[in-house]
Amino acid sequence: MPRSRVPLALVPLLLAPLTACGGTADARSNEITVYSADGLRAEDGSGFYDKVFKDFEKETGVKVRYVEGGSGEVVQRLARERSNTKADVLVTLPPFVQQADGKGLLAAYRPQGSDKVTEGDKDPSGKWTAIAGNYFCFIYNSKELKGAPPKTWKDLLDPRFKGRLQYSTPGVAGDGTAVLIKAMHDFGGKEPALAYLKELQRNNVGPSRSTGQLAPKVDKGELLVANGDVQMNFANMKSMPDQGIFFPAGDDGRRTTFALPYTAGLVRGAPHTENAKKFLDYLLTDRVQREVSAVGGGFAARTDVKATDPNATSLAGIMRGVEIFRPDWTDVDKNLSGYVAAWKSATGS
Repeated sequence: MPRSRVPLALVPLLLAPLTACGGTADARSNEITVYSADGLRAEDGSGFYDKVFKDFEKETGVKVRYVEGGSGEVVQRLARERSNTKADVLVTLPPFVQQADGKGLLAAYRPQGSDKVTEGDKDPSGKWTAIAGNYFCFIYNSKELKGAPPKTWKDLLDPRFKGRLQYSTPGVAGDGTAVLIKAMHDFGGKEPALAYLKELQRNNVGPSRSTGQLAPKVDKGELLVANGDVQMNFANMKSMPDQGIFFPAGDDGRRTTFALPYTAGLVRGAPHTENAKKFLDYLLTDRVQREVSAVGGGFAARTDVKATDPNATSLAGIMRGVEIFRPDWTDVDKNLSGYVAAWKSATGS
């Protein structure tokens, strides 16, 4: 299920490209428009969103117009359209969902089933809730590295990775921002993390607005290492068999990661509010939550849904022995621009 940021072709009343204006959406009452970070739709039509949109329309008669972009990109578009809102539902990753809330772009709504989502994965005031679990990771070319990924951050400084390592841009891509967050955690603060990333820059190919575009390069061997997230890269493995998932450790040898759930919220001033609420409820139904792993390669957001499909079993194996930490998202949201500016200064990006 390759993730792509390439603008999508318009499929009548179902899928719309990021550059589409969506101008006639307000006039129709039997549809909604979803602005979403990429990762849950498949190019071949076999992804989580592909099934969910089709089933939702069949059950409710409401068609879904889909606009895809980077995690921060979709929030920026929503902000630009504030005076003429096109979207009904926003789906993005932390810290960009907090950013959307801070900009006043989301309205309070607690979907049915959100009481089963852990407190840390939903907004106390009801502005957003996780709909699919996910975790930050790195990927490597398992063929060229013979199934032996780098074990630590410092291993990535090896000259063999010069020009064959790349991570997406912090502040633009959700997974790129995650590189900075994990580094600050593993190295014990902003300054040591930036010092490391300055060193890593000698191996880094350069900026990339798209995390999804890196996976094919790793699979082909153009890159040996890149950043990603577990849901996206696990789902990619059927079509990209030469990529593997790993979690670089700090000096203490502990492999760490943190949750990057897909979070959904009702857009303030949405043109189809009631349909949007139906869709948010639908995403948290027991059946759809089981499809998060079975179809999408991710993790159920509801704690009472215990998926047992083959994907769920494989995902549990990938996460075994990895320490999960929880970032201070309030701090990240408040200081993100400063962190990104410091990263740019340190790396010359």
